[in-house]
Amino acid sequence: MTSMDEIVDGTREDRQDGRPSLPPTPDPAARRRRPLPLALVVALRPRQWLKNTLVYAAPLAAGELLHRDVLIDTTIAFLCFCAAASATYLVNDVRDRAADRIHPRKRFRPIAAGELSPALALVAAAVLVVASLVVAWESTYVAFAVTLLCYLAMTAAYSLGLKNEPVVELAILAGGFVLRAIAGGTATGIPLSPWFLTVAAFGSLFVAAGKRYSEFVTLGPDERDARPGLRHYSATYLRFVWTVSAAVLLTAYCLWAFAIASRARHGIPFAELSVVPFVLAVLRLGLDIDHGDVGEPEDVALRDRVLQVLALLWVVTFALGAAGV
Repeated sequence: MTSMDEIVDGTREDRQDGRPSLPPTPDPAARRRRPLPLALVVALRPRQWLKNTLVYAAPLAAGELLHRDVLIDTTIAFLCFCAAASATYLVNDVRDRAADRIHPRKRFRPIAAGELSPALALVAAAVLVVASLVVAWESTYVAFAVTLLCYLAMTAAYSLGLKNEPVVELAILAGGFVLRAIAGGTATGIPLSPWFLTVAAFGSLFVAAGKRYSEFVTLGPDERDARPGLRHYSATYLRFVWTVSAAVLLTAYCLWAFAIASRARHGIPFAELSVVPFVLAVLRLGLDIDHGDVGEPEDVALRDRVLQVLALLWVVTFALGAAGV
């Protein structure tokens, strides 16, 4: 059982793998030390809040996103997930700070760099968790509070040990994306179709396996050893997982789009047309994965202009198709 002192000091995993309890912090000359308020903001990883826009997926798929009440409830869900996700990032960074200090990029995270104390980070995480749960509980739908609680429980289990279990950690990583998508339905009372859940599940597994593959091919053997979850994988296995996930994802989406098109009244077949940018976007993301560029999926989404254009085309055509235009 991990004690609070072990979480704060980061000594438990260090004793197991033989590494020093507190490796030296990065050379201050490598990067200017950030002031505490900025360090706290950076530790919340606001760039990764982009993942939380998945809560808008269910209302978009139902063609109800632009209804005022639905948009407000979905935005509240988005903010709750931003707070909850940032709390889990803080806890995870406290737990991983020893390993992060020997990682080429993660060593500059505020906790690993010594700019933010573990104790303050855990206090901030607790405040964010309580705030997100209170707002979720006070929302219109109790099911959303349950969804958020499941997300917090799952990510806590991940941070406290399951991230070292192969396959299980992939499922949890993908599950975080799926719960965000489900939250869009539970926060608004919109029923979730089996096709939506299938696409969300295998799309999430595709991204999760791609993320791990990118980490595997870009990190050296010593750096992989610092991430225990990567020790059990091979590049071939991870490629197999994201290839199978992509195949199921594309098949499920095509069947879903054709099912939506069959209910359309008349006019341009937007639902069928949405298949084209969707397939191209998946292929483009697969190219990024193959190049090892998806270690941080949100960075790819913000940097790849072709992927952004394809995503916009898909959103427009799918939304029009779902609305029955």
